[in-house]
Amino acid sequence: MAEQVINHPADQHDGHEPTVTELVSGIIDDAQKLIKQQVEMLRVEIRDDFRRTREATQYVGVGIVVGAVGGVFLLVSLVFLLKWLAPTLPDWACWAIVGGAFVIIGGVTAYVGKRMFDSFNPLPDQSAEALQENLQWQTNRRK
Repeated sequence: MAEQVINHPADQHDGHEPTVTELVSGIIDDAQKLIKQQVEMLRVEIRDDFRRTREATQYVGVGIVVGAVGGVFLLVSLVFLLKWLAPTLPDWACWAIVGGAFVIIGGVTAYVGKRMFDSFNPLPDQSAEALQENLQWQTNRRK
């Protein structure tokens, strides 16, 4: 976004002093340009937040799918391995031990995804607040 040079009536040096109307008009123009810039900045921040949300969601989804597929295959094989290593354990205990391990792995993966969501602010607060202040100023100025 290229910077715009704002020419104020007060910047003109043609020998005449700017009128109050010209000064107020310049201020209003500047305020409108500021609001337009803040709206654009808000759009960019929202777009960036959506991108980060999508990335975090992808990690959570991949973690759940990988954990589920791996859990199914390893669950069966690990249960048999555990039964082979500890033949005195009942079958249900072997299944419970292996299943519990995969619940913990899935919980950790979901926790990492949640932390990713919590690491960024879902709403661009600063830009929204600045825009709201300028809109209120514009509204109050017209009264």
